[in-house]
Amino acid sequence: MGKQIFLVALSACLAFLLTACAGQNPPPDEGLPAKETVALTVWGAEEDEALLEQIFSSFKTHYAGQADFQITYQPQSESNCKDALLADLEGGADVFAFADDQVAALAAAGGLDPIADAAAIRSDCLPAAVEAASVGGTLYAYPLTADNGYFLYYNKAYFTEEDVQSLDRMLEVAAQAGKRVSMDWSSAWYVYAFFGNTGLEIGLNEDGLTNYCTWNSTEGPIRGTDVAQSMLNIAASPAFSNRPDGEFLAGVRDGTVIAGVSGVWNALAVEEAWGGSMGAAKLPAYTCAGQQVQMASFSGCKLIGVNAYSKHPDWAARLAEWMTGEENQNLRFEVRGQGPANVNAANSPQVQSSPAIAALLEQSNYSQLQRVGGKFWDPVAEFSASMARGNPSGASLQVQLDRMVEGVIER
Repeated sequence: MGKQIFLVALSACLAFLLTACAGQNPPPDEGLPAKETVALTVWGAEEDEALLEQIFSSFKTHYAGQADFQITYQPQSESNCKDALLADLEGGADVFAFADDQVAALAAAGGLDPIADAAAIRSDCLPAAVEAASVGGTLYAYPLTADNGYFLYYNKAYFTEEDVQSLDRMLEVAAQAGKRVSMDWSSAWYVYAFFGNTGLEIGLNEDGLTNYCTWNSTEGPIRGTDVAQSMLNIAASPAFSNRPDGEFLAGVRDGTVIAGVSGVWNALAVEEAWGGSMGAAKLPAYTCAGQQVQMASFSGCKLIGVNAYSKHPDWAARLAEWMTGEENQNLRFEVRGQGPANVNAANSPQVQSSPAIAALLEQSNYSQLQRVGGKFWDPVAEFSASMARGNPSGASLQVQLDRMVEGVIER
């Protein structure tokens, strides 16, 4: 009987001790702060969706345990990003890709803050890319690519390296073969090629918004009408085809286009169509005012910006840094063929051996950063459309140039 009483008492003591211990030792997660939920919206090019999802996945893995991430991708044209963002800064993307010519306007409108760790970005990136991402010497965005320019693709089954030095010769060869040489004259971006190395000028005024333009000049060794007449001569060739980027690729694939002006974003598609016959080179020279003029180009970079109104600015900045880091710039080159802004990535053997990147670097000797205000685009596109159609109105070339310049410099 005494033994039973002892066991009952012992059980009661053990129960009491277990209850007390339980009260003093809560479950492992109880009492700890909950992980932060970080919701970020990212704007990027539609064709980058698969690549970006891969980058988001690696970002989440790298920072696992530090927060619960909800990263939402939304397609947004890099060329129109500024307008979309400034329409609703507080409701816009936290992180966004955009062309470098928009950086000044975004910074001036308060959409971008200066980069906190600018020294590290400067040391990691190509100087030209840093310049493109800066305003007044202050870095406002993360350089993503250093390849936002254009050059010549050509099919080596038709053209020699000597042929592609001259646009006249290229049109002659293509006409004999019943094929086409393509360029997009619906875009003022490409049309700059004809004016850029003539002594005629376009650029931003000191206000950073309006343009100055002398493309209608009646003085100098090359006048505006000389360029316009050259464009008419080119358009008159049966081998010339004025077509936008998508139609250029369609022509490459169906065999009707054997050369064209485009950028590195089409390198993989062109190589897939032409295989070992794919060639790439600087733009050719064209005949203007009785001389050979090397075609010019706009150059630039794609940048990643962090919205100054982001609710998670620190994490948005970390994501921007991750997207533009050396590893992911290498990945972007492998997947999309785009030239890195990161120094180490740009100097890798894979990038250096790319025909498209080599052509872009060669063309960079005849290019300038795209720095024009918004009034530049439509008047130039209207003018070049008339030239592409052979000036169907019959209007004076000088009158058309004057009208174009009047629109470009409008305040």
